[in-house]
Amino acid sequence: MLLIGLALVAPGLAGAPAADQPPLPRAPAVQGDSTAHRVTAEQMVRWEKELSNWGRWGPADQRGTLNLITPQKALAALRLVREGISVSLHRFPDYEKAIDAGNMNAETKRWMTHVDPQTGRVRSALDAVSFATHDGTNTHMDALCHYAVQSLLPERAVIYNGYPQNLDERGCKDLAIDKMGSAYVTRGILIDLPLLTGVEWLEARTPVYASDLEAWEKFAGVRIGSGDAVFLRTGRWARRAKTGPWNAARETPGLHASVLPWLRQRDIAVLGAEGVADMQPSGVEGWARPIHDILIPIMGTPLVDNGYFEDLAREAARLERWEFMISWTVMRIPGGTASPFTAVATF
Repeated sequence: MLLIGLALVAPGLAGAPAADQPPLPRAPAVQGDSTAHRVTAEQMVRWEKELSNWGRWGPADQRGTLNLITPQKALAALRLVREGISVSLHRFPDYEKAIDAGNMNAETKRWMTHVDPQTGRVRSALDAVSFATHDGTNTHMDALCHYAVQSLLPERAVIYNGYPQNLDERGCKDLAIDKMGSAYVTRGILIDLPLLTGVEWLEARTPVYASDLEAWEKFAGVRIGSGDAVFLRTGRWARRAKTGPWNAARETPGLHASVLPWLRQRDIAVLGAEGVADMQPSGVEGWARPIHDILIPIMGTPLVDNGYFEDLAREAARLERWEFMISWTVMRIPGGTASPFTAVATF
């Protein structure tokens, strides 16, 4: 596993460190976790209790930390709009087969109607598009029924807030995407780690620790807080554009499991990443995706996978501002385990 040491290297940007502040060191590649960051399976089970939001918004709650996006939070986010510039965070899934798409490529059927028999002119054109919501290249928000409580499997399948995992051919009975509200506005924060470290992208298997997130806060002049939607850029799409696809579901930079208490303390509403948020491999025996395993069924925090943050990163760097208003609608797929995440960030 690689140990990341984030160096504060963008002196021309707002929030850059003072000259007398030494940069964080870059650590060499090492195998295994340091003792300070090691997380065991036993610790993960303890965190299932210690970090839980079950019952916080009542026994019938199906929105989890989306409850933190209050009208007051939305109004505060509106005040972040100064330039009137908007960018999308969505990436449509690939049509061509690729190792990171998970063999769930998009397909389109097109046809023409009302063709004039004399001129051959088409009055209207139609199409039908199909794709997997959890495609490895499609930006989507996970529903809270997507992951069950890890430590109870396989004996019991329990999801967020103690709901049984009732699944059938119609999807999730509880905590489906259509039960999680329809539209949201809140403060968004971009964490741009390649910018912070002065690289094009973080290498695969690079862990991101809480200290790295706090280094970014200091650089950007922000503090992540309750009800925020936080987006972690590691440079996946920049790397893919230069070197081609790789199996990002198996080898990717991302959050280390030791970040979990920090995320609970900051009380965020949504966590987004360019892949699955988890560093892969996770480094925690028996827990392939510990960030997913705790945030979704324990904390009730929706995750956004495969977010596209390249345009957002360029605009934020140009404006030297990494907080913005973020807005999105939820495609209310009955029983759905996810929804396309077509969010818009507005500065």
